[in-house]
Amino acid sequence: MISLYQPGDSILHRIPAGAKLLGLALSALVISTVRPGAAGTLVLLGVASVVLLVTGAGVRGLLLAWWRLRWLILVLGGALVVFVSPAAAVQNTGRVVALLLLAEAMTRTTRTGDLLDVLRRLFRPLRAFGVDPETPALAVSLTITMVPVLAGLLEQVRDAQRARGVRLGVRAAVPLLVLAMKHADDVGDALTARGIGR
Repeated sequence: MISLYQPGDSILHRIPAGAKLLGLALSALVISTVRPGAAGTLVLLGVASVVLLVTGAGVRGLLLAWWRLRWLILVLGGALVVFVSPAAAVQNTGRVVALLLLAEAMTRTTRTGDLLDVLRRLFRPLRAFGVDPETPALAVSLTITMVPVLAGLLEQVRDAQRARGVRLGVRAAVPLLVLAMKHADDVGDALTARGIGR
């Protein structure tokens, strides 16, 4: 759903990680509080798509980002149509999609290490309460990077299904869970090897 860092020289690549994180936070605040209506939602989605294009993702990257969001759009939008209204479905699903596109733009143009440094500085005041800022910074960073990893694992499961000519449907959750747990073990081992997981 969200891509990892892609090297490039776009204007977003040159903006400091802290400024991008602040921009994303402010965007999330505005998007979650303003009710733009159907027309405004389409404009918002257009702006978020243009921002992603500016990262150097290209039309193919933009279409891929939208394709990864298809199930979110169908499930969330469908539930809102059924339980609330079509207008609410367009507006609320559009806001979530726009925010995820902006998040993708940030992660595509920001190295994980740079983001981790910003988060460390952000959580530094927690030392007054006995909390090591490294811990929440690492937790947030791992959470962000796990999104594209899970998307990649899901694609692996789907490719395996296609190769075998089977459609597991909901049962695909089992191999996805196994792969996710293996990845989590590998990450835990890597952290322990660096003296972080102790």
